[in-house]
Amino acid sequence: MKVCIVGASGKLGQHMVRHALDRDYEMVGVCREESVAKLDAFKGLITVLPGATDDRDVIKRAVAGCDGVLVVLVPRGVHGYSTGTAQAVLDHAPRGARLVFSCGWHITLDGQDVYSWKIKALVKIGGPLARLARFADLDDQVEACRRVFASDTRWTVVRGSDLEEGESQGLPVWSRHVGDPILESNITRRVDFALFMVEALENDELVHEAPAIVGRQTPSALAHAATD
Repeated sequence: MKVCIVGASGKLGQHMVRHALDRDYEMVGVCREESVAKLDAFKGLITVLPGATDDRDVIKRAVAGCDGVLVVLVPRGVHGYSTGTAQAVLDHAPRGARLVFSCGWHITLDGQDVYSWKIKALVKIGGPLARLARFADLDDQVEACRRVFASDTRWTVVRGSDLEEGESQGLPVWSRHVGDPILESNITRRVDFALFMVEALENDELVHEAPAIVGRQTPSALAHAATD
């Protein structure tokens, strides 16, 4: 399988590179030119294309011939970075390729999610402040995912909980709706978020799903497993 990782140099991206290499996938990584050095550990193992992830020409070259594309949707700045990235992938990925996008719990597919006051505060207060500071735009990520949901591609949008570092606890568990008891712990190891992204490439049950994930060893996940 040939796989492109869009946003390969970040923490999540580098974990995805490692998981993909463990599966002997042929790898192409896209990252900003100033971040290429972060991928030095993978020299000779992956092809790196430097450039902004919303650069349509860069994405067109990167996804050519790929069976799957893993996309880190980063709401960087206030100029539609996430939306531009998502649209470039939707437009240029080969027909039938598996497209897996990462985002946070604040994204909703069907409007049935139930959010805690903390998440509501992040969106309603933190979001505008980040935009005012021209640091990030959560609405940009919302629009990017809206376009993914509306597309006729083989997409999955993986919605991550709060993240922590640490050794892998295994493949995260998931539910369709934030607010479901299994997700109450709201924490996932970053390495395992990456694992779920890579595993989704070959899991057709996740096509046109937006799974909200949580670590499989968290109290809420263990409590749910005990009742099954």
